[in-house]
Amino acid sequence: MFEFVRKHTRLLQFVLVLLIFPSFVFFGIQGYSRFSDEGQGTAARVAGRDITQAEWDAAHRNQVERMRRQMPPGVDASLFDNPEMKRQTLEALVRDRVMNAAVDKLHLVTTDDRLQRLFVSDPQFAFLRNPDGTVNKDLLAAQGMSSEQFAARLRNDLSTRQVLHGVEGSALAPASVTAAALDALFQQREVQVQKFDTKDFASKVNPTEAEIEAHYKDPANAAKFQSPEQASIEYVVLDLEAIMKGIKVPEEELRKYYAENAARFSTPEERRASHILIKADKSAPAADRAKAKAKAESLLPEAKKSPAAFAELARKHSQDPGSAANGGDLDYFGRGAMVKPFEDAAFSLKPGQTTDIVESDFGYHIIMVTGVRGGGSKSFEEARAEIETEAKKQQAQKRYAEAAEQFTNTVYEQSDSLKPVVDKLKLQLRTATAQRKPTPDASGALANSKFLDALFSADALRNKRNTDAVEVGPNQLVSGRVVQYMPARQRPLAEVKAQVREALVNATAAELARKAGEARLAAGKQDGASTLGAETLVVSRAQARDLPREVLDAIMKADASKLPGWIGVDQGAQGYTVVRLTKVLARDPVAADPVQAQAQYAKVWAGAESQAYYNALKKRFKVEVTAQPKAEESSAPAPASAASR
Repeated sequence: MFEFVRKHTRLLQFVLVLLIFPSFVFFGIQGYSRFSDEGQGTAARVAGRDITQAEWDAAHRNQVERMRRQMPPGVDASLFDNPEMKRQTLEALVRDRVMNAAVDKLHLVTTDDRLQRLFVSDPQFAFLRNPDGTVNKDLLAAQGMSSEQFAARLRNDLSTRQVLHGVEGSALAPASVTAAALDALFQQREVQVQKFDTKDFASKVNPTEAEIEAHYKDPANAAKFQSPEQASIEYVVLDLEAIMKGIKVPEEELRKYYAENAARFSTPEERRASHILIKADKSAPAADRAKAKAKAESLLPEAKKSPAAFAELARKHSQDPGSAANGGDLDYFGRGAMVKPFEDAAFSLKPGQTTDIVESDFGYHIIMVTGVRGGGSKSFEEARAEIETEAKKQQAQKRYAEAAEQFTNTVYEQSDSLKPVVDKLKLQLRTATAQRKPTPDASGALANSKFLDALFSADALRNKRNTDAVEVGPNQLVSGRVVQYMPARQRPLAEVKAQVREALVNATAAELARKAGEARLAAGKQDGASTLGAETLVVSRAQARDLPREVLDAIMKADASKLPGWIGVDQGAQGYTVVRLTKVLARDPVAADPVQAQAQYAKVWAGAESQAYYNALKKRFKVEVTAQPKAEESSAPAPASAASR
């Protein structure tokens, strides 16, 4: 066969041409490109243009990287790599496309003159300008941009801003609407309140055995007296701590690490000082500074003569508002916390010593050092445990990716037991009783919804197979298997009788409270002159006076055109509340400054109109989101084997 192919190569080439060429004619080159493009997938479509899955993924990676650069050291940026953040990234891409489409359709152009005028006048671009007003190309290059790219980006930004600027800038919040909205938020109302609490009626309820049994058998109450669906499970966790247990670090490496990082194991020296400041700003006239210096010099002999009286002298004469009341005490501070002249003087003295006059940009200081701490270092023996833990953690992080791949493949390929992965990676086999939803006291993997969903999937329950590796945290994978499944069941009456009785008593007492409250409400409405005989309260949304949210909402929503007004609020299992509304007062002055509140409301109004216009643009440009991030997405390594179970 191979000999035939070798001898007739040209013939075979001719046959292939005959087979392939007609397919190009029939389907067209676009058909082939379409097939290749399908691999990218479409995440959304705006104005007939696709946002591909690859574009979405790249934008999200860039967003996570920006966050990583902005976050403090040690914070894991992968915490932000979740479905909600991915959804926000896609929405941002859609918004950019909508704005660009609007710029094109509305012919919103930013001219070269306007671009240049903005660049040379806007303070935010000052760091990018050369003295002659041209752009600093070196700074742009450091950010990976040419001057042409920067100009294009700035032009696009200015153009897209125009799309919503007209709506935001022209939005008006009418006075009547603003007043109604602010009244709803800040208005005060004078009320009397009478509560009919369920607990106050419980003593009047004494259910019979027959009533208890009927309550137990009522289908509406069945779920209350069920034992929850449960499963006895085995599970294993792969994390840095598990990997660290199998790592041993040679003694010489620990000592080398200690020598190379000696500064980490030393405590910076700190000084505690008190001072007397006579203020004289560096820009003050020379005569004023001379006068301040003379006053400081007049206090110096007394400060040096009696250190014990330094605090009292500072209280009387120091012009530092932050420390004078404390006798000039500044507490402990390290290098870099104070201005240079002050720091140099303080760190040159011993405790109990007082400086001569020290001049700074703030004025003239007399400084007395009152304490010294730090400056020492840990010995190798003292730091050994910390060094070993750090070294093991670093090695564990390097080994994690390989271990994660082994973990993922092993639990998948040998899915009838967790013992192989336990033996291979020296992990701990754990046992627990799990429920389909995390319990309030759950922690670790058992508090993770993705892991519990995998455990209670049909395949895991039916076949008792290992779950796939589930990422439950940064550098943390878990897999489990169901050993025994216990479906939800109705518990016998004898087992839950006390619980049934308590539920029946509470339900009956709540009904009695409601009826008593409704009767009092009806009587109050019939006799408008009657009162509740309770203390009069002034309430607002800012000052609820311990009223439940639903009661406060009912008070603030009630029609106040005819007073007194009567309000009844059914609080379900908690009881019933009757309110007598007697007076409407002005807005609560504690809640917000009226002028500021009106400006904020106008800003919110403008934002709402802007959002409404953006939503209209989305409809106009036929935005279709065809993909959504899945909650079960995980960055755990995929199994090497794709063989079906």
